[in-house]
Amino acid sequence: MAHLYTTSSQHSRQYRKAFAVSLLMLVGIGSSDAETYLIDPTHANVRFAIDHFGTSTNTGGFYNLTGQLQYDPEARTGSVSILIPTNTLMTGDEGFDITLKGDEFFDVAQYPNAYFESSKWHFADSSDGVKVTRVDGNLTLRGRTHPVTLTATKFNCYLSPILKGRVCGGDFTTTIDRRKWDISKYTLLGMTEKVDLNIQIEAVKQ
Repeated sequence: MAHLYTTSSQHSRQYRKAFAVSLLMLVGIGSSDAETYLIDPTHANVRFAIDHFGTSTNTGGFYNLTGQLQYDPEARTGSVSILIPTNTLMTGDEGFDITLKGDEFFDVAQYPNAYFESSKWHFADSSDGVKVTRVDGNLTLRGRTHPVTLTATKFNCYLSPILKGRVCGGDFTTTIDRRKWDISKYTLLGMTEKVDLNIQIEAVKQ
């Protein structure tokens, strides 16, 4: 058990360090005109949905996301790093939450955080100007990193009357194969490996 705790702590420290380096890189390599935003944890989440043996759909989410966004629509550049605390998982069923947090699923004890870091943003012209269409990046979950592409269902910026500052954000969707992150429980019994993700972020200009 001591060895497991040490391994878990080492993983956590390594990922936090890598995440901090990523944030610094966002500032360093971003466009000189790109504006920097910090993700608002109260308006950021990752929700998931997975078919339950061809009947109902199981849903849940992770909350209190943090991270940093850089965005310059005129230069058509963007970058984002997101830290996802896995222990915030909620499905509405406490017993199910405990199961999903266990080592056969998200293994929260050993991997307390997941991460998304973008590698490329895609833009297109629209009647309202330049819009974000999708974001390529890498998702780290359970210590494994694989590329994913997020489709932007909407992305916008506005002047918040509450925060009295500029806020940018939107909704993104993707479908992943959970087996790539070593979450294969019940797939041999017929439960799908495909998981739909809906990611919402809002970030406040600094």
